[in-house]
Amino acid sequence: QKELSTAFDRLYPLTDKDSVVDIGSGDGRVLRAASIRGARAVGYELNPMLWLLSRILSSRQPLVSVELRDAWTTRFPDETTVVYAFAVQRDGKKLVRTVQREATRIGRPITLICYGSPLAQVKPIAKEGAHARYVIEPLQV
Repeated sequence: QKELSTAFDRLYPLTDKDSVVDIGSGDGRVLRAASIRGARAVGYELNPMLWLLSRILSSRQPLVSVELRDAWTTRFPDETTVVYAFAVQRDGKKLVRTVQREATRIGRPITLICYGSPLAQVKPIAKEGAHARYVIEPLQV
């Protein structure tokens, strides 16, 4: 929790102009941390138990929504400015492809904040503890 707060305060200070997508949102702690900083937050979770827990724990947070769906195949909200993910090396390429697909679709860069394993495909622009910040540019089509 402390590292998450540090990431949202130093690595990428969230404001009410931001819209955060959390891939694999678990119990919703990232969503709630984003919303207390004024950002809208949408979580995608595949585990029905974690989805329900997150909805219960976030029920008093009007800026938070949690959806029971696969983030890899879902269109992110057009307002998305930040994607948060617990980075697992085996999903690194898929994560970058997914965020780049959405950056291209909405026509602007998206900040990607990862906790854990570094991504081999892109170079971080900043690091804070176990968090790394990347900027994923849209493809020119």
